[in-house]
Amino acid sequence: MTLHIFNPEHDIALASHLANFTAPHAGRQLRANLGFLPALWAEDGDVVWVEHEESAQKAYNRLSKRVTCALQTSYLQSRNILFASSKCHTFKQPITRIEPWGWDLALRAALKRKGIAESLLPSDEYLELVRQLSHRRTAALLLPRLQQEGTVGESFECREPQEVEQLLQRYGQVVMKAPWSSSGRGLRFLSVERTPFACQAGWFRNVVASQGSVMVEPFYQKVRDFGMEFEATDDGIRYLGLSLFHTANGAYIGNILATEQTKREMIGRYVSLSLLDDVRDAVITTLELGDYRGPFGIDMMVVKASGAKSQVPSLLHPCVEMNLRRTMGHVALAISPQNDDIIKVMRVIYEKDNYKLRIQRL
Repeated sequence: MTLHIFNPEHDIALASHLANFTAPHAGRQLRANLGFLPALWAEDGDVVWVEHEESAQKAYNRLSKRVTCALQTSYLQSRNILFASSKCHTFKQPITRIEPWGWDLALRAALKRKGIAESLLPSDEYLELVRQLSHRRTAALLLPRLQQEGTVGESFECREPQEVEQLLQRYGQVVMKAPWSSSGRGLRFLSVERTPFACQAGWFRNVVASQGSVMVEPFYQKVRDFGMEFEATDDGIRYLGLSLFHTANGAYIGNILATEQTKREMIGRYVSLSLLDDVRDAVITTLELGDYRGPFGIDMMVVKASGAKSQVPSLLHPCVEMNLRRTMGHVALAISPQNDDIIKVMRVIYEKDNYKLRIQRL
């Protein structure tokens, strides 16, 4: 029996690299309100560890009914998923595996304090592997392997202010990114004309002091956010599906719920599907993740082609970032419709001091 855990504070925990880590209030509330989410992909008889057992069960039941109504499927209601309070230390059936949103030092320490057997927890070496692969450097190293005609994208790891200054002068606009940061955080935008490096020099120094470096990328005019979701298994990397999502200032807003065919048609309006398939295959054949096993996602985007000589309206940035954990794209895939005619939007909203998952019309 697998024990599932939703720990959305994972990215911040990676940045802190502390066993005794306290998540910010927003992260704790997100975990409390949406702790039932793993029930969407858990198998029959699995357990989801939540803060409040009864409220999680009610929230899951409500979502199951909405999914059944909106997406014309009833598979969520056909499984027996158990919810257990995180205060409990024993289970009716023995736990043989733990599957969190993402592994980090803080989660392992918390589970050890609750009496979870050491044999079920990852080693120091595995946690360090996860952390290093989660560094934005990994995406920067993967990017050249995915590039071909019709793609764009560059990324640089900087440790000195003059390196950023030179890149800013070269490109006119750049984005600085902390190596480890959560969605919508850890980004700073620079412009030669409006926001020179001096405006963010203090932030740069602080990030380099705490995380060792800062990733710097040219700024691109985004047309469309999307991603590809994968899983690393003993047999290699397995492609799971497309993730079409919306962001505002880098922060997640929601996902399109549609069949793979419908999502391909949506992205195909901007870039060729053969290019999309080539990039997908390149991820599967060239990405090296060592002993990591589990879900991960690669965020991509369609950008406006620049330059007077450009013959195409848009280009593909094949690796904006890589998340070595489960993502909201995986959540969307777990409740995707089977009917090509059904297109909905899954959103996380903050309402009446609580986070809620909503399925709405496009």
